[in-house]
Amino acid sequence: MVAASGRGVVLGNPALVAPLCWAAIILDGFDLVVLGALIPTLTNDTAGTPWMTTGQATFISMIGLVGMTLGALAIGTATDIIGRRKALIGAVAAFSVMTMLCGFAQGPVSLGLYRFLAGVGLGGCLPTAIALVTEFSGRSAAGKASTTMMTGYHVGAVATALLGLVFLDTLGWRAMFFAGAIPGLLLLPVMWRHVPESPAFLLAKGQPEAARRVADHYNITLEAPVIDPAAKAEVPIRTLLSPGFLRNSLAIWVTSFCGLLLVYALNTWLPKLMVQADYGLAQGLWFLMLLNAGAVVGLLVAGRVGDRIGLRRGSILWFLCGAIFLAALSVRMPIAALYVMVFLTGCFVFSAQVLVYAFTAASHPPQVRATAVGMSAGVGRVGAIVGPLLGGLLVGLGLGHPWGFYIFAIVGFCGAVALSMARETATSRASRS
Repeated sequence: MVAASGRGVVLGNPALVAPLCWAAIILDGFDLVVLGALIPTLTNDTAGTPWMTTGQATFISMIGLVGMTLGALAIGTATDIIGRRKALIGAVAAFSVMTMLCGFAQGPVSLGLYRFLAGVGLGGCLPTAIALVTEFSGRSAAGKASTTMMTGYHVGAVATALLGLVFLDTLGWRAMFFAGAIPGLLLLPVMWRHVPESPAFLLAKGQPEAARRVADHYNITLEAPVIDPAAKAEVPIRTLLSPGFLRNSLAIWVTSFCGLLLVYALNTWLPKLMVQADYGLAQGLWFLMLLNAGAVVGLLVAGRVGDRIGLRRGSILWFLCGAIFLAALSVRMPIAALYVMVFLTGCFVFSAQVLVYAFTAASHPPQVRATAVGMSAGVGRVGAIVGPLLGGLLVGLGLGHPWGFYIFAIVGFCGAVALSMARETATSRASRS
């Protein structure tokens, strides 16, 4: 750590910024599937009284998502006040400690409390990591950087499922939480040493010498901050609701709600929807795997397309394609063709929302960037809560197939329409020029 303008700045290994942010996103992927992997064990009543009931498991799952929503809103806003570095490290620390405590939970009440608090910490990882990676990659490559980083989400989900196969039968369910917490705790000292503060944030806070030192060390262009007359750094959330930003804020929030509704609804209910279509449970699980495999490929492609044609246009295109493929899943077809359709659905649906995050980060000035991404993620988490509930309602009414896919297609179309209402800001015009 070296001094700059009387303040300390961290100058770590430039090659580690993106991988460390990627590692933080892996924790999000872990959280996505860990409780679902444990619910069959914790609600099993074959040996007597189960550790928790199905109703309690549902509540714990929902309260964790509520925590993530609050975390995305609160920590995303705090990031524009205290800095990207402190916010990201603090979020990882909070999630890791609370997940460790989940492994020591003595009942459903304490498990629910720890899951809620872990969600608050985890909710802050995504907006902070996206803001940081965007600023260190440059806005012209924001799509590629954000979507590549978000592959960690699916890597974490797959790795956790594999850990479940290893740990559940041998070490028990508590070991799963320890397996999620320990990597985060080990990550903290590395992040402390190598995660820098962003030059854009330092400039916005009136520390040009510190910003120049960081920019020179990490070989990134230090540009003068875009002066947007609507941006007030003192109260970032007020800026997003000001006349100059309100239209874009509403468009982004509605689109994020639609995007995460689809992601969580499909991850939760796709196997059951396919069972209702008489494809069988084994086929349904294969569909779920193909959906997430398609997501990884889609993320790698979407960012490059977004950087070439524009992140807003790319997002709209991805939502429209996702809606088309969702509607197509309602049609019975040969199993080989259906495999391809499910894979392509994952390519578009799961990466569309990440393009929205990239567009949000690239189109807001530094002093409100993390708040904008945090609000996008926070409102989107409301969609993450609604999605599984909507899917469960449709399945419960026997309408999962084909009507469930029609409804999800309409949600995707609404996401495209909402984002088409967004307009360029001073920052996005400066970025493109």
